[in-house]
Amino acid sequence: MQDRRQSPRARTVLGGMASINNGASSMDCLVRNISEGGACIEFDEVAKLPEEISVTIARKGRSFLARMIWGRANKVGVAFRTATSLEFDERLRRSERKKRQLERRIKELLGEA
Repeated sequence: MQDRRQSPRARTVLGGMASINNGASSMDCLVRNISEGGACIEFDEVAKLPEEISVTIARKGRSFLARMIWGRANKVGVAFRTATSLEFDERLRRSERKKRQLERRIKELLGEA
């Protein structure tokens, strides 16, 4: 089988967290190998994942937006996406909007509204 990676991979066993649907759902995972452009990720169970996920490796202090390239049983291969500044701006606006909504809801629940 031909290796099509553009950068060398490093074998690892790093705990991670995969998030889908803008963080609405998440699941633990293991990063089995990683390169500059992607990773092989293993899950405890077989899971149907969307084409794009967010992967956080707390021990490395890094998060990646990733696109699924292949999947077999409980393992997937992902390519890291490079987001444009417009995508980051939009994600920041959505996060700030959600934060304001949550702050209002907390005030309502505490009877401060």
